[in-house]
Amino acid sequence: MSGFEHNQLPPRQVDDAGMPTVRIEGATKQAIEVGRNRLLVAGAFFAIAFTLVAVRLVDVAVLSGLNEPSVAREAASSPLKKGRADIVDRNGVLLATSLSVPSLYADPKDVIDAEVSARRLTSVLTHLDPVEVAAKLRAEKRFVWIQRGLTPRQQYEINALGIPGLHFQREERRVYPQGSLASHVVGFAGTDATGLGGIEKQFDATLRDGAEPLALSMDIRVQHILREEVGRQMVAFNGIGGAGVVLNANTGEVVAMVSLPDFDPNAAGVASDDSRFNRASLGVYEMGSTFKIFNTALALEAGTATMTSGYDATKPIRIARFTINDYHAKRRWLSVPEIFQYSSNIGSVKMALDYGAEAQRDFMDKLGFLKPVAVELPERGAPMAPKPWRKISTMTIAFGHGIAVSPLHLVSGVATVVNGGIQWPVTLVKRDPEVRALGRQVLSRKTSVEMRKLLRLVVETGTGRKASADGYLVGGKTGTAEKPGKGGSYARKSLLSSFVSAFPMHDPRYVVLVMIDEPKGNKESHGYATGGWVAAPAVKRIIARSAPLLGIHPFDEESPEIRQVLDIQSPPEKGRKRLASF
Repeated sequence: MSGFEHNQLPPRQVDDAGMPTVRIEGATKQAIEVGRNRLLVAGAFFAIAFTLVAVRLVDVAVLSGLNEPSVAREAASSPLKKGRADIVDRNGVLLATSLSVPSLYADPKDVIDAEVSARRLTSVLTHLDPVEVAAKLRAEKRFVWIQRGLTPRQQYEINALGIPGLHFQREERRVYPQGSLASHVVGFAGTDATGLGGIEKQFDATLRDGAEPLALSMDIRVQHILREEVGRQMVAFNGIGGAGVVLNANTGEVVAMVSLPDFDPNAAGVASDDSRFNRASLGVYEMGSTFKIFNTALALEAGTATMTSGYDATKPIRIARFTINDYHAKRRWLSVPEIFQYSSNIGSVKMALDYGAEAQRDFMDKLGFLKPVAVELPERGAPMAPKPWRKISTMTIAFGHGIAVSPLHLVSGVATVVNGGIQWPVTLVKRDPEVRALGRQVLSRKTSVEMRKLLRLVVETGTGRKASADGYLVGGKTGTAEKPGKGGSYARKSLLSSFVSAFPMHDPRYVVLVMIDEPKGNKESHGYATGGWVAAPAVKRIIARSAPLLGIHPFDEESPEIRQVLDIQSPPEKGRKRLASF
């Protein structure tokens, strides 16, 4: 065989189509096999993973969706996620609630041009000062508040400006749907949802728990009537302020309470100090002749006077440098009913001297007049009482001078006098009719019944005739007190005119008080600014308008049953208790 034949290549292999084939052997073949196996394993892994995801999606969306907790469901079931609880009136009307609102802040490091950004921003937030906003946007901080509590429109317009460095944060904001209508009772909360006044402050911890709404004893319908009528008299007589209270005499619940001027709790930060001052619970005043209610009740209770007693009111009383006169002097002997009917200071003083200072002080203490009213408000006034309690104090307190209490004190005391002598704690929280706080018997029922007759007499024929609301058997007492002036004297033209009433007098259910601070007489009142002219007409309208809402319908005032309960038999002349002239 030649050399050529020995060096010849092996014959080429071809497939069935005549194409050449290449035999792969050794390491290359092994590498390909390993790669193929890995791809198969990876593919199987991803297939299993996608299958598991699909199964889980079906389980979540279809099989378990009804049992899976949602954000809305958690918010509804978890009190911690509700925010501050609502405040409602006794009928469930919303007085305060919380809303989630956007607030605007800035990161000054991201603001490109502070002056230009401030000008553009204040074109939307027109109440802001561009200079002050620019200073905030130049601050060496990473966070500055620009405006808290934006409206949706403001947020949209600010967003549309496209200013770098501005951001929004959701916050809880307290909202008061009734505005100023119940501002002194409900109070207000700050921007951080912390109570700063009224019920909001008193029950801050409870409201923060976000549990059930807090139901107040107030009826917002009666509140509206009371505020409207007190405001009407305040304007008509050019008063500097006013207050009003409607109290349930048999539970101690405050149905309505007003102090004017008032404020909008939605913008409490701009309210004046005077408008935020609660005249009904925080202010203490010498309440004038309304205190003759307690003077007469004590005299009857102590037995030093009876409904047939009489006192000499022919001459003024002089003691030291003081002279005590009657406003409309009768200058004759007056029976106890007449002393009350005509509001005689002279007769009242002589009644007080009979029972004495110690008995007077003890009675004032029993009525709660020597300490703040234990009502659920942080704004509670401390009474001002004489120390020591001298004879002159006893004399002046008999007609409402020398002791200062809040209007809430007064209505609480009157409720005790007319409801059978039981003192119920005053409250602004709705009470369960089945679970009442225990009242204290501080006056006999007999004295209470006699006082109802006297209070009715004042409205029928005495100084309170303008408070008579047909069919509602109103009883009450006028009060016209001179406010303290400089040097321990009284300012004769600075009056506090009031009328306190109860109705219906044969079975008293509610006590109503109207007080106007520094009224001025007008043409309609013939220049008078006394309680009978200023406050009594308002009480009449309040009772006539609110009684149907409170479930009280008119009565026949002349029915024999009612006349028998309320009529007073005039004492015979010889049966009166004759006392020596003072």
